[in-house]
Amino acid sequence: MRYLTVLVKPGGRGAFHPLGTALADAPSIKRRAIHHIELLDDDTVLLFAEASGSKERYEQIMEDSSYVSSYLTAGKDRWMAVSQFEPTEEVRRGLELQRKSLLVIETPIRFTSDNQVKITYLGTDEAFSKLYEYVDEMEQFTFDILKMGDYEANNSSFDRMITARQKEVLEAAVDLGYYSEPRQASLEDIGEVVGITPGTVSEHLRKAEERVFTELVH
Repeated sequence: MRYLTVLVKPGGRGAFHPLGTALADAPSIKRRAIHHIELLDDDTVLLFAEASGSKERYEQIMEDSSYVSSYLTAGKDRWMAVSQFEPTEEVRRGLELQRKSLLVIETPIRFTSDNQVKITYLGTDEAFSKLYEYVDEMEQFTFDILKMGDYEANNSSFDRMITARQKEVLEAAVDLGYYSEPRQASLEDIGEVVGITPGTVSEHLRKAEERVFTELVH
């Protein structure tokens, strides 16, 4: 089993699907993560996603879209949404490839601040070759390989050390350069990205650092 981590950037208006375009164009909505995506037997897509901001605006977009057959939202400040919708041909082919070639997507899939998504695939080199062939045919997005290698189950022990929220804050801190020398980001910068106060950022980082450093020295 191998892993492949990529950064995918949509072209055009900054989304992979007209629904995504509408959401990206809504400044009151912040897309956070995709926790599950699946091509169903009727060729519709089932999506379980996380967002923050105006849930009312999200619901209006879903109501107005001819692609959406059903949706459900839950939560307040950071809320979850389940939707079922018609894919574009490119999206359908990508999800069909995942199903047929035994590619596994590690979730959650995180959105970056500029509407890119960072995806880690698990599979064989043969499955990755089919993925490359699919990408070569697509003009709707760019596909940058960040890293790849042999997948080891023990690598997931990091995820057991800290909570999903602590991991999200820690990843944002690293991406923004909080741990760089000289420091390139503040607690306020991290808080703006993940949608929490600087004090809560500090608490999450302190707890994550304590767990990770304790594990390293024992």
